[in-house]
Amino acid sequence: MLFSLSAALTMHTHSKRRQTLGRYHSEWIVLGMLGLLYVPLLVHWSDGWLNKSISTEHEYFSHGLLGLPFAAYLTWQRRHRWQQLPNRTTVWGLGLILLGVGCYLSPLMDWVNLSLVITLSGLCLWWKGMAGLRLLSFPLLLVLLATPNQVPYLIAPYTLPLQQFIAGVAGFILLQLGMDVSVNQIYLFVNDRIVEVAPYCAGLKMLFTSLYVGLILLYWTGSWTCRARVLWFYSGIVVISVAANILRNTLLTFFHGTGQEAAFVWLHDSWGGDLYSAAMLGVLVVLLRKLETWIPEEAELTDCPTS
Repeated sequence: MLFSLSAALTMHTHSKRRQTLGRYHSEWIVLGMLGLLYVPLLVHWSDGWLNKSISTEHEYFSHGLLGLPFAAYLTWQRRHRWQQLPNRTTVWGLGLILLGVGCYLSPLMDWVNLSLVITLSGLCLWWKGMAGLRLLSFPLLLVLLATPNQVPYLIAPYTLPLQQFIAGVAGFILLQLGMDVSVNQIYLFVNDRIVEVAPYCAGLKMLFTSLYVGLILLYWTGSWTCRARVLWFYSGIVVISVAANILRNTLLTFFHGTGQEAAFVWLHDSWGGDLYSAAMLGVLVVLLRKLETWIPEEAELTDCPTS
């Protein structure tokens, strides 16, 4: 009898193991199929961001060059926790998968782009239920916020006050330097040359990138659990982004107004702009480190929980 019971338990264990291995194999097969479908799309995004061969609106999401690899890294780190979750299928998962397929087959590029995060979310729900979706919620958020869409185009008409503010401050700075400058709305006139603070020059791209990188920094350092740090950090990001863009437009106006076209192109269209952006992101790292010193976790448990 004991032998029969032991044999039955052994057979049950082997059967369960085969089911588990079969489940993992099916997951890898599905992920392989997703790779075939979406690797060309990701290559298209990356090539557009690196070589600026994508539309202006889609360039606003070039922070995906940082966020998408980080999302993949976090997902890989959590693979053991994923495997430990019980298999739990939900109808919502199937619904999202079907919606993702429909978006992928759409003739509209934005829907094709969004199909990636929709399909991934659906697979999480289909395989592991809400527990799986919660486990990978942050990587999925990074993918969503790096997905090119028309949001920059939609908010561009509302940036006029910011454009006027940047033009006015840049003109004021140049006047203090002794230059003959006049400002009309979003236009600066220097030595019979005109510089326009266009909607896409108002710093929205850098602000998008800064907020996205700030989210990664908060998560990486664990400061996202501290409400006070998050509020001060994001307030600082907005201030730094606006100030950095004012300085950049001031330099561009100075270069163009004084006939230094090579310097203008270097900062506006070449790697000088990338270097300027990298330096600004470095300032964000310094700011967060300072906030960690100024606002210690034990200072106020309600705002900065230690757990």
